Amino acid sequence: MGPVEGRLIELSWLRAYLVMSIVSKIFLGTLAGAAGTATLNSITYLDMAVRGRPPSELSGKMARKLAALAGEDELAKPAEEQSDATKNRVSGLGALLGYVDGFGAGAIFGALRPAMRGMPWFVAGIGLGALTMAMSEGAATALGQTDPSEWSASDWAADIVPRCVYGWVTCIAFDAMTREPR
Repeated sequence: MGPVEGRLIELSWLRAYLVMSIVSKIFLGTLAGAAGTATLNSITYLDMAVRGRPPSELSGKMARKLAALAGEDELAKPAEEQSDATKNRVSGLGALLGYVDGFGAGAIFGALRPAMRGMPWFVAGIGLGALTMAMSEGAATALGQTDPSEWSASDWAADIVPRCVYGWVTCIAFDAMTREPR
């Protein structure tokens, strides 16, 4: 093997290592996002239990709106016109949208966090919570399913506090999984 071929092999190994490193960080970010999502859901359900508030209808509205955009007429009908089975499907799809948001933000965080190691977890977590809020409420606002200008202070708190805790848990979990051994 000549020097050119040897160098090409070295470069292909380096490229494969870098790709696997990025893929592994995205995967670990997704796992950390799952931990954050479980925490966010727990806080949300605790808030519902303590305050006696109903679950948000936004996830179901988003599921119906996305179904309408996809041409799924049965799922897009207003809730009062749906069968129980269809309502259950919409409810399940709405919940899955939350997991997509939480896991997806974790994956993005996994790709970006190595470049932000100097940022304290507390600050990074707030930024990540803001990202998830922008992803979900931003999309819902753009699709006309909510209007944050009409939210009360308790509505904002019920959204911001769990999002920040999501961000902190996700950041702590990711940092713990990617910490260099001592």
